[in-house]
Amino acid sequence: MSGYDVSGLSREVPSVPSPLELAPDSKDELDPELLALPDPPRRERTLTVLVLGFAAALSLAMVFALRRDVAYALATRTPAGVGELRTASGETLAANENRLVRADGMLGAAGGIRYERPFLDDTFRTLAVAGREDVWVDVRVAAGQESGRWEPPRAFTGRLVRFGGAGPRHRGLATAIERTTGSTVPPGAWLLVDGEDPESARWTTLLAAMFLGFAAWNAVAIARIVRKVS
Repeated sequence: MSGYDVSGLSREVPSVPSPLELAPDSKDELDPELLALPDPPRRERTLTVLVLGFAAALSLAMVFALRRDVAYALATRTPAGVGELRTASGETLAANENRLVRADGMLGAAGGIRYERPFLDDTFRTLAVAGREDVWVDVRVAAGQESGRWEPPRAFTGRLVRFGGAGPRHRGLATAIERTTGSTVPPGAWLLVDGEDPESARWTTLLAAMFLGFAAWNAVAIARIVRKVS
């Protein structure tokens, strides 16, 4: 067998470039396609943040406006006695503000207002306590009992509030009384809503919770929009 001298041959092994050698040089020019991309829509993003912020603020304002109604809905259902409304002192009324109370009194026939509500056959009357101009009672008249012989009740059980702190169904009632009858409702006057117990106001808690959840959702959406992407 013949032999061959391979001692003089050099074996070349191809070199594999390292990852550092494959990495682009930081001094290289940017990709023209990347430069051609449009700038981020900052104006649209700012407008979206403003709209979401306004919606969140409006929702929180509604929660704040319903705070007294929610407090009444969660209050005790045991009525507090305030006695005769004609002689009840301002301190007694103030101590039972936004609470379920039981009271007695004669209502004046003059200077009151009669109104209706949608989807209800019953009517409502708001009358001042005889001998007082700063205490009014809102009573519900069952359908069929509204006639010239109707007499207001003399015993009441319901929510005692000031006109300015009345619930959504009685907002603007003082203005309606003054516009319709010409009677003046003194500032800080009291309104006893006969028949309105805390259980009937439970719907305000659901409404306030809905607005609170909507405000939280908008706050989270704003945080996601303004968050910087790492």
